[in-house]
Amino acid sequence: MCGIWALFGIETSVAVHGNKVFPKISHRGPDAWRLEADCRLAHSCLGFHRLKVVDSVHGMQPMKLHCLPHLTLMCNGEIFNCHELEKDYGFPMETKCDVEPILHLYGKGGIEMATTHLDAEFAFCLIDAENQKVFLARDPFGVRPLFRLYSEDGVLGVCSEAKGLVGMARELNGSKYTLEPFPPGVFEEYSIDKEGRAKLVRQERFHEIGSPVKPQFRPFVPFNKLKNDVHANIRTLLSSAVKKRLMADRRVGCLLSGGLDSSLVAALLVKHAKEANLPYPIQTFSIGMGDSPDIVAARQVAKHIGSEHHEITFTEEDVISVLDEVICTLETYDITTIRASIGMYIISRFIKRRTDTTVILSGEGADELAQGYIYFRDAPSTAEARAESLRLLKDIYLYDGLRADRTTAAWSLELRVPFLDLEFTNYMLNLPPDMLRPQNGVEKHLLRSAFDGTGLLPDSILWRHKEAFSDGVASVRKSLFQIIQEIVSKRDVGIHLEDAKTRFPHCTPKTREALYYRTIFEKFYPKQASLIPYFWMPRWVNVTDPSARFIAHYAAEKK
Repeated sequence: MCGIWALFGIETSVAVHGNKVFPKISHRGPDAWRLEADCRLAHSCLGFHRLKVVDSVHGMQPMKLHCLPHLTLMCNGEIFNCHELEKDYGFPMETKCDVEPILHLYGKGGIEMATTHLDAEFAFCLIDAENQKVFLARDPFGVRPLFRLYSEDGVLGVCSEAKGLVGMARELNGSKYTLEPFPPGVFEEYSIDKEGRAKLVRQERFHEIGSPVKPQFRPFVPFNKLKNDVHANIRTLLSSAVKKRLMADRRVGCLLSGGLDSSLVAALLVKHAKEANLPYPIQTFSIGMGDSPDIVAARQVAKHIGSEHHEITFTEEDVISVLDEVICTLETYDITTIRASIGMYIISRFIKRRTDTTVILSGEGADELAQGYIYFRDAPSTAEARAESLRLLKDIYLYDGLRADRTTAAWSLELRVPFLDLEFTNYMLNLPPDMLRPQNGVEKHLLRSAFDGTGLLPDSILWRHKEAFSDGVASVRKSLFQIIQEIVSKRDVGIHLEDAKTRFPHCTPKTREALYYRTIFEKFYPKQASLIPYFWMPRWVNVTDPSARFIAHYAAEKK
């Protein structure tokens, strides 16, 4: 996990003025930083904050190689098949850094080869000075963040987080521009003129979620070695997804809520860590308010798998103190994203301050992939359920993916998400769609069944009902979102709810809680409401709040 920042088409003296905004993403890479002009492109400036996870200072970026001197790379990501690529193509590796093969792939076959051959979580900016080109690309699910600022007079800004570009917008002297998340699964090509101005010449999608991966992709588990047994294949591919994410020179741990998704990841991680003879035990981390359902369940899982477990307790006072920080960190005003980020932000702070774990695995993506949200029970048809699953996966970078990245990156942790592994998702999404639907009122039935009888997890965890996050970390008697609503009801935002439509025509707040989030967001990111297209809400159910507890068949036990 690192932070990349670049500016093209503004005089260097102004670009260096980016010192005012470049440090805003320093949390993404506290180990080293570099800010430099590239004399081969007029009016360009490149910045990089590094979190050292693989390799030493030799992996510092912007990366340039002796064998490809005209290329420069800045990448935030992990290339899990880096060694396979090196072996397959005989690349003359100059570092031990996993992102180096991107340069070699581009040198061999262009930007198409540099994107379609990666088994990775990545966002990168690649500069071809010889041809005066800039390329941007992002992994298929947008696990690694990337934002693009593009103005009508050819200024191009690139950053891992929006906060590193919002300030630069003021330097454009009234020029019209767009600031938006870069689309996942896409690469863009820009030509740079003699004045350093950028012109978009090509945008192509290199992976469509739900379609088979490109045939040139080098899988860890060859597809022809999979069995006819779907359950066995799910176990094999998820296990492989976790195993490859052990690639690190820093300590690896896992978030553990006690729900199905994080418990599977934690159990597989402990298993592979023992097989790899890692010199440390795997640390797991859970959070809640007192003995919340998540805390109790996570404690049971940790005992079963033998992890070094940490429980973090937070209070209403903690929520009061971090709420505004969380909104600034997230760069969103989406209601359910903010609610779900409180605990993750606090637990990440604990990990950073109290442990030496730097790489964190978590269970994001399973609900979107395996139809795990409770409202999937109400899907009118298999076709509509599949369409909703694909929509959620395509937009995950705006909601759960955003939450997971920002809350951990804020505390200089690298998050990895096995459920969004390219091999695993490719297999799951190409199964008969009926297999992924809830069965007998149980979400993720196929995933649970795949591990049933293996002893990997206790049955009480493997078949544990789906908790709404607000209930999981608190209790049904007083859910976390109720606590938040009490907090914001005491804070004056200076705007009446009835005036919200006029003030905020896009994604208009309809509750006092939503209005509070929006006003704090506008304080940090004025006029950037389009960073999200809509509020996350369940489908097919008649509710006005995104919490699952308002769905009629929500099954959490009353406490």
